[in-house]
Amino acid sequence: MTKQLTSQQLDALAKDLDAIREEAMSQVGERDAQYIRKILRLQRLTEIGGRGLLFLGFNPVAWLAGSTLLGVSKILDNMEIGHNVMHGQYDWMNDPRLHSNTFEWDTACDSDSWRRTHNYEHHTYTNVLGKDRDYGYGILRLTHEDEFRPEHRVQFISYVLLSVFFQWGVSLHEMEADRLYKGEVKLRDKKPLMKAILKKGGRQVFKDYLFFPLLTGPLFFQTLLGNALANLIRNLWSSTIIFCGHFPEGVQTFDESVCDNESRGHWYYRQMLGSANFQGGRWLHIMSGHLSYQVEHHLFPDVPAHRYVEMSPKVQAVAEKYGLPYNTGSFGRQYLTVLKRIIEHSRPAPKKLAAA
Repeated sequence: MTKQLTSQQLDALAKDLDAIREEAMSQVGERDAQYIRKILRLQRLTEIGGRGLLFLGFNPVAWLAGSTLLGVSKILDNMEIGHNVMHGQYDWMNDPRLHSNTFEWDTACDSDSWRRTHNYEHHTYTNVLGKDRDYGYGILRLTHEDEFRPEHRVQFISYVLLSVFFQWGVSLHEMEADRLYKGEVKLRDKKPLMKAILKKGGRQVFKDYLFFPLLTGPLFFQTLLGNALANLIRNLWSSTIIFCGHFPEGVQTFDESVCDNESRGHWYYRQMLGSANFQGGRWLHIMSGHLSYQVEHHLFPDVPAHRYVEMSPKVQAVAEKYGLPYNTGSFGRQYLTVLKRIIEHSRPAPKKLAAA
């Protein structure tokens, strides 16, 4: 059972974690600017290389290499660049290409909507059932505290479909499709957002499935399939990374009552209990947008994410100081526990749990 902290301990926890953040932010500068510009150049080179190779799509090796390289470009754009830029990690650079209010990413999800729901809703109410809609995305049941519904019996299939079509699933999630289905929200109230999503999604469809395939002339269908494969690579990778940071074994959920007059220390406490890291090499961290350090990201979402590597040992020491868990493990292990959790909660709670 997780150790409960007193209000004095929570205040001390906040002071310790604030100090880690302040130390990191005091060092932010040219090193960070050079880093993100290097990643931006890499993303553009991989996109150019991938789309260029698809002009040789009559060769199966060139087609596969081009599709894969384009998938890598989309991952870099979404994870290490887009996600982190839209958290405001690089606003201080005053570069319109890398500013949270102007950045537009290569995915069907509308950026303005994502900034509102993810940056505010998810990061404020992380894993608070009933407030954090990112927990299970309104589709998956991941705790016995959630009411069991018949559709949960096939939620592993729902999980696979969500992963395959992740960019579209996130867009529907922004529309609160689950609440529309239940009648809790009226479609007319969502019309402005629906227009924005259709506009953004339409641009993505035009770009990947019409414009670039047309440029390759007789290789239209090969290019279309290559772009579809690149999107699939990005979707599967992004969904897996996100699930491994939020839903592995040991990640905890909270009742809405915790938000009543919540102190900064308790917010920090909740972030530490509601997040998980996974271990790996430098490129795994880069390709995950450094969400391999999800604990640090939930604690310090506006700190340039590549700094989480050096912040992690300090956060781990604070967790040990207060007797709190620091959830981490290999990428494979964390992913397997996510799958286990999805399968386990596709059945009604055992009678003893339900009675409790």
